[in-house]
Amino acid sequence: MVADDEAGLTVAQMSSATGLTAHTLRYYERAGLIRPVTRTSGNQRRYSPEDVSWVAFLMRLRETGMSIAQMRRYADLREQGAVTTEARLRLLEAHQEALRAQISGLRAHERALAKKIDTYQRDLSALHNDTPTENGADHD
Repeated sequence: MVADDEAGLTVAQMSSATGLTAHTLRYYERAGLIRPVTRTSGNQRRYSPEDVSWVAFLMRLRETGMSIAQMRRYADLREQGAVTTEARLRLLEAHQEALRAQISGLRAHERALAKKIDTYQRDLSALHNDTPTENGADHD
């Protein structure tokens, strides 16, 4: 589809608006994550405000660990319209559950690190005070 040469964002403007490189934007288009982008009579891409919103959503999915394959599945369902609302909902719910499990695991790791940091801080404090620690300096 060819658009008015001035309408929409250029690749550079879209890159600036989303934080994605031009290369990544073109990849997302080739991968079927972004609908075919409108082009000028000079064959330059022009992104719409809807494209900006959609790419922002894709970035959020990617930043939460959704695979490109899952994102592609979601994009394919989106293209099919309202009849796929339930399937899109299920896909997002499954991703949310996986994300919650990952967050839970990360919190457990953070608690373990905090405990180790606390141990080393106590050890250093004891060394500075020339007081031996209960179990020695190495707690690995």
